[in-house]
Formats: sequence, C-alpha cells, structure tokens
Amino acid sequence: VQLQASGGGLVQAGGSLRLSCAASGRTFSTHTMGWFRQAPVKEREFVAAISWSGGSTYYAASVKGRFTISRDNAKNTVYLQMNSLKPEDTAVYYCAARRYGLGTIQEEYHSWGQGTLVTVSS
Repeated sequence: VQLQASGGGLVQAGGSLRLSCAASGRTFSTHTMGWFRQAPVKEREFVAAISWSGGSTYYAASVKGRFTISRDNAKNTVYLQMNSLKPEDTAVYYCAARRYGLGTIQEEYHSWGQGTLVTVSS
C-alpha cells in the first residue's frame, strides 16, 4: 500500500482541519489505517487508528473527543477530522497502514505516507 497524505496547513487555535490520506493498491480495504504525528524535537506518537471496515476506532487520550478518524474504502482514503485544535497539536502528521489490529506501536505499521504539516497558532 502506497500512501499520500494531504490537508495540512496553518490554523488558529480552536479551528478545524481535515487531513486526507489517499492509498494506492487493491488491498487498502483490508488494512487497518492509522495517523501518527511528530512535533518538533519530539518523538513520533500515535494519534488514531481505524479498522479495515471502519467499525472500530481508537484514539490517543490527547485527541479523544476532538479528532475523528474515518475511511471511505470505495475511494481508498482515510480521513482525520481535527476540531478544537490547540497549539500543542502542531506537528507533521503521517498516515500509516498495518495488516491487522488497532495497534498504537508504529513499528507494527508497514507502510507510511510522506507527512503533512499542521501548524496551530495561538
């Protein structure tokens, strides 16, 4: 699975953005998809994941209630709707794919997109 993330940009605190991740390949619909982020001088961290069917989701505590992950298997695309953004959400956001499970461990994801930068101003 090859992945291309988009939708990042500059937004004021309290605002919203929707990230998209377009996937190539016929196996997209069988993969769990995840979003990770890496802020300056910090390690990359898990944000959210969604099962192959979209029936199960899992969120990091820091974004739960503000972010929503979803997918459209007909369009080979996964989304991350980000609301009530905070300056601490500033990071490069990456989408990733794994074969099974809703894991938070990045080493268990085998395909990664190139990242899209989200900057939240105060």
